[in-house]
Amino acid sequence: MSTLPESVKGLKGWVNAALALVYPEVCQLCGRARASPAEGFVCADCRAQARFIEPPFCERCGRPYTADVQGPFECADCLEAGWAFRTARSAVVARDGVLDAIHRYKYGRALWLEPFLAGLLISQAAPVLAAQSWHALVPVPLHPTRQRQREFNQAERLAGRLSQATGIPVNRRLLRRAAPTRTQTQLTRRQRLANVRAAFAMRPGARLEGQRLVLIDDVMTTGATTGACAAALRAAGAAEVCVWTVARGI
Repeated sequence: MSTLPESVKGLKGWVNAALALVYPEVCQLCGRARASPAEGFVCADCRAQARFIEPPFCERCGRPYTADVQGPFECADCLEAGWAFRTARSAVVARDGVLDAIHRYKYGRALWLEPFLAGLLISQAAPVLAAQSWHALVPVPLHPTRQRQREFNQAERLAGRLSQATGIPVNRRLLRRAAPTRTQTQLTRRQRLANVRAAFAMRPGARLEGQRLVLIDDVMTTGATTGACAAALRAAGAAEVCVWTVARGI
C-alpha cells in the first residue's frame, strides 16, 4: 500500500490545524460530539445514521424499495422513461443529516463537509467501478451564471475525489449547460423532466467514439438531470453511461 510523502503529510497537518483554529472541532450536524477536519466535521454517531442503499432496488435507477421483491426488477418510472443511462446508483438515502450536509455544502459553501460526503460516495462507488473499465468521470455541469453564484461545482469536486480513489480521470470538457433552468427542488417529476430536456449539450469539438462514461452528481431524485446528461452523451457517441451520486431521493 502506497503512503503519502512526509511533506504532504506535514502540509495536511498544518491545514487541519489551521481549520481547527477557525472552526471548533465539533460535529457540524449534531453540534455535540467531537469531529476533526479530516472527518469533515461529522462525528461517528452522525456518520452511523447514514442509510446505505442495499437491495432490493431498481436495477436501472437504483431507487431502494422496502417491499419484499424477489430477483432483479425495473421500476415503473424507468420503464416509462427509457433512460439513456444503463444504471444509476447512489451511496446513501437522501435524508436527515446527509441531506442537511448536502444542502449546506452546495448552497452554503460548507466545503469542510466535503470529506464526509465524498467518503460516502467513494466507499460504495470505488469498489464497483474498479471491477469494470471506464474511460472518464463526467461531472454534471452547472450553468456559468449559477457556478459564479456558488463559486464552485459540487459535482466536479466530488468527481475529483472519486478520481483520486479510483484512478479514473475526470473529463470536464464534454458536457456544458446550454441554458439556465429553474431549480428542480420544488418541481414535480413531470416538470423536472421538461425543465432539463434541452438543458445540456456537448462542448464544441468533443469526441466520444464509443467511450464508457460515469456521470457524477451529488443527489439523484427523479433522474431528470442525469437522464438528460446521459442522453446528450449517448447521442454524441458514448457506448455506455452509468450514474453515481452521493445520495438518492426517495
